[in-house]
Amino acid sequence: MEQKPNTALIILAFFSIYVIWGSTYLLNKIAVLELPAFMLAGLRFVIAGILIFALAKLMGHKIAISWRQFKNTSIAGFLFLTFGNGVVVWALKFVDSGFAALEISAQPLLVLFLMRILQGKKIQAMSIVGVILGFIGIYLLVSQKQAISQEGSVLGMVLIFMAMLSWGYGSLFVGKADLPSNYFVNTGYQMLAGGILMLIISLFLGEEWTSPLEWSGKVQVSMVLLILFGSIVAFTAFNYLLKVVSPEKVATSAYVNPIIALILGWYFLNEQITAQSVVAAIILLTGVYFINSKKKFTIYSRFFK
Repeated sequence: MEQKPNTALIILAFFSIYVIWGSTYLLNKIAVLELPAFMLAGLRFVIAGILIFALAKLMGHKIAISWRQFKNTSIAGFLFLTFGNGVVVWALKFVDSGFAALEISAQPLLVLFLMRILQGKKIQAMSIVGVILGFIGIYLLVSQKQAISQEGSVLGMVLIFMAMLSWGYGSLFVGKADLPSNYFVNTGYQMLAGGILMLIISLFLGEEWTSPLEWSGKVQVSMVLLILFGSIVAFTAFNYLLKVVSPEKVATSAYVNPIIALILGWYFLNEQITAQSVVAAIILLTGVYFINSKKKFTIYSRFFK
């Protein structure tokens, strides 16, 4: 007899992917105002990767993988984390956390176009409506005087767009790549590879490294929360939900995360929420809903957070 999913666990898991992942924009913003971007992101994922490997060993999973799988997890780690996440953290130096979350919520639009260009897949009618709404929402978002008048804001927008392209291509790559079947092992290698590459880039860029003991208290807390909750707890919750509920329900976090990020950025960092941003958010997220409403096309960003 098949055991019914635990309702309490499902609620906690949804809380994790809704609120915890939505809060990572705020946590990254707090930390990157004090720490170099690639050092910050690199340390986060290297430590998280090591902890995930330790959990995998405690659970009795084999960590050894083939050379081909190692190569593919390293490529995925670069696309998702080194570029996809590291560049976003860098961009947070120039744009508000809520703004970044809203721009990133348009990710399915880019993936849709990449699928059309690289794989020749047709864009369905519902998705075309979503693309049109998405472009309107993005235009309203980035055309605000409050957004483009901030120093470095245009650079931040471009950086986020480049990171979204990397994430989009990575989404297509992992769909066909030979990767470890166990998600703990797979994620551990991606996080470790992506984190090490970020630390190498940090050294190459000449970022100034400091001891965690020298960080301010709020940055220390932010890093711990990012590692334990943003990287491990929320990801475990995500994979649990994929097993017990439909992917469409799990994908609803793509609509909730930006709202959480906007509210937290406004409350803790006094980031301004304009009426135009609210309208842009509604139109943009409606467009994303239309794109994700087709069962054949459900995209969710596991490591962007």
